[in-house]
Order: sequence, then C-alpha cells, then structure tokens
Amino acid sequence: QLVLVESGGGLVQPGGSQRLSCVLTGGSLDFYDIGWFRQVSGKEREGVSAIHAATGRTFYSDSVKGRFTISKDNRKNTVYLQMNSLRPDDTAVYYCAIPGQNVWGQGTQVTVSS
Repeated sequence: QLVLVESGGGLVQPGGSQRLSCVLTGGSLDFYDIGWFRQVSGKEREGVSAIHAATGRTFYSDSVKGRFTISKDNRKNTVYLQMNSLRPDDTAVYYCAIPGQNVWGQGTQVTVSS
C-alpha cells in the first residue's frame, strides 16, 4: 500500500523560507511521479510542482516558478519542496501526491504571515 506523509509546515514570515518533506512508503520513488499541490479553504486545489520519476524533470506553476524548488532523494524515498521568498498568498495546506495512483498525503499547513 502506497502511503505519503508530509512534514515541515508551519508559520513563516513573508520573505522567509520553508522546506516541506514527503516520505513515500510501500513503494519506490524510482517508479512514481510525485506532485505537490496546495489548497486554500473554499478554493480549488492548485498544482504547484512535480518531478518525473525516471528523468527527474521538474515542473512548476507560474505562481511559484523561480521561488520554489522540488527535489528528491531516492535513497530516502523522500521528495522535498524548498520554498523561498514566501508570500502571504502562499498560505495553504500543501499536499504531496502520486496523481497517477490517486494517492495523497494528509497535508501540512503553511502559513505566511507577520
């Protein structure tokens, strides 16, 4: 059974940085593309970033391009989302997922506020 667990959320000031982690159990990152998504209450879920399993190719939404970096460590079966230059409109619950398998983590709250 594939399970994803996120961590690393919290309160950060505008302009600050935060790193989210997503650990996969029950499978290997060698075989699954991983995406990061975020959702604000009352709004639709937004795709933020993704990383391809085999090539490591990365993708970013326009709203985070140049500020966020996705990476992975296959030995640790962990995907990271490094978030820099955070803004209040980055506040959301962040989820990692294997979209192709409809597997989602429980989410971690990121709040950007002074």
